[in-house]
Amino acid sequence: MEKVPMTVAGFAALGEELKKRQSEDRPRIIEHIAEARSHGDLSENAEYHAAKEEQSHNEGRIAELEDKLARADIIDISKLSGDTIKFGATVTLVDEDTEKKTVWQIVGEVEADAKKGRISITSPLARALIGKKKGASVEVNTPGGAKAYEITKVEWR
Repeated sequence: MEKVPMTVAGFAALGEELKKRQSEDRPRIIEHIAEARSHGDLSENAEYHAAKEEQSHNEGRIAELEDKLARADIIDISKLSGDTIKFGATVTLVDEDTEKKTVWQIVGEVEADAKKGRISITSPLARALIGKKKGASVEVNTPGGAKAYEITKVEWR
């Protein structure tokens, strides 16, 4: 069984989602199914079929969350340090062509969210950064072509 690396915050967020789906969403969906069932003929009851589909989606997500939480390899970033980039590092990069500065934190796949500045450890950029230090240049093949970045800061937060 392969471990799923994640931060303490990522583990807590998955736990919260699981709790909400089990204690709030599941009873609400069961109520919708019971209400739709009371309307009679189930073969042409769109409400019933929609509620059953929602139940299936919710139960699938619950199973997925339970699996990820059971296989979690929780890494406490607050205990990490050093100048070499590894899981959990927050890295400031400068695009060598445009001089545009970006900041990324390297996290597990389940907590990656580019809009929040978190990239998956398995992403091409993260794989290029792992093992590098401040001042190094990295080249990454992106869908738009090769990009070169200079690492200007490595932090642990």
